[in-house]
Amino acid sequence: MYRKNVRSISFIIMLLVPFIAAAGLYIINQVTDNATEEGDTIGVVVQGDSDLLNTVEVQTVLDSMTVLNSKEQGEEQLKEEEIDGLLLLSVEKDQINGEFYSSNTMPQVTMALNQQLNQLQSSLRAKALGLSEEEVASLNASVPFSVQKITFNENGEMNTEEDFTSIRLVVGMATTILLFIFIVTYASIIAQEIASEKGTRIMEVILSSVSARSHFYGKLAGILLVALTQIVVYAVSIGLGFYWLKNNSTVQVFLAEFSIRDILGEFLAYTLLYLILGILIYAVLAALCGSLVSKVEDVSKAILPVTYLSLAGYMIGLSLGMANPDHLVIRVTSFIPFFSSYTMPIRLANNFVSTGEVLLSLMILVLSIVGLIIFSERMYKANVLVYNDNGIFAALKQSVSLMTKNKSGGVQDHE
Repeated sequence: MYRKNVRSISFIIMLLVPFIAAAGLYIINQVTDNATEEGDTIGVVVQGDSDLLNTVEVQTVLDSMTVLNSKEQGEEQLKEEEIDGLLLLSVEKDQINGEFYSSNTMPQVTMALNQQLNQLQSSLRAKALGLSEEEVASLNASVPFSVQKITFNENGEMNTEEDFTSIRLVVGMATTILLFIFIVTYASIIAQEIASEKGTRIMEVILSSVSARSHFYGKLAGILLVALTQIVVYAVSIGLGFYWLKNNSTVQVFLAEFSIRDILGEFLAYTLLYLILGILIYAVLAALCGSLVSKVEDVSKAILPVTYLSLAGYMIGLSLGMANPDHLVIRVTSFIPFFSSYTMPIRLANNFVSTGEVLLSLMILVLSIVGLIIFSERMYKANVLVYNDNGIFAALKQSVSLMTKNKSGGVQDHE
């Protein structure tokens, strides 16, 4: 199953989609940057005090524009599309007034112009007040501001640390989205694998050579290895990307102030663990649901519980987690097996949970997975050769009845 899936066209496409999307965003960004570098042609008509217009500050702003003689000339060039925008600039004493005209929405241009005119306004007023460049720089100096997270030790002493919540929250949200995509994808794959073998009666031939238990665990292990392969490919790609970009000036500035270990710490390890366990518990449930149907056409109905459960966890984690990470629903669901993989990473990102709570949540999740695996294995042995066309619930009822009989020794299981 593993080799068949990793060699399939669908898996390769699924694996390449993020890289294709990233390449597309990179190309769009490059095209946008090139367009920005080429620049929009802005015409400017200036009026006001001639002495001020000839100052270095004003001329610096005008150097990047096309100076026109009148508003009428600017309107004519706008009409002929010789310029992309028209700025009417008035400079009187230390007061700047600007009006911008354009037939297209140009948010980047208008933001840049607004910033330039504000700087020009400050420069002219500083000059009028007789302030030196050092005094202006002193007035415009930003206030040093940092956010500190605090904790209290056993002695009641306060300890402080840098707040990395925003970065961790991005990682937590990305994990939530990734988990949902993995669950929806692999739940469908494993359910279809089992249903197709039942529908074509190949299962009867397979079980003549191997036990139902071995077949069940083989399917489960195969799909998990496929998921792990995808995770490893993405992890290696991120590592290579970081190695490639580590000499980038922006990355260097970031790493000079922070370290990856300080930012992520145990958080990343716990998040990846929840991701893997989340895929596992939903894969087991999908295998169980897939064994209840006799035809591939019924798989979409059979995995509805998987879809609805994962969608509920996704919405809780993404919506409530973003709005209020300490919400009661987030706290409660972080201990519920099918939801904890979505919500606990959000709590971890915001430091709203202790190590003891995380370990308790993981213990509940692991025990639930073990219990679900044992139950699914027994159900699988009972219903793997049961062909019931009366619906999912009828098949489930019949499977439970057969499992009960198997347990009491009334019926031989498919070993």
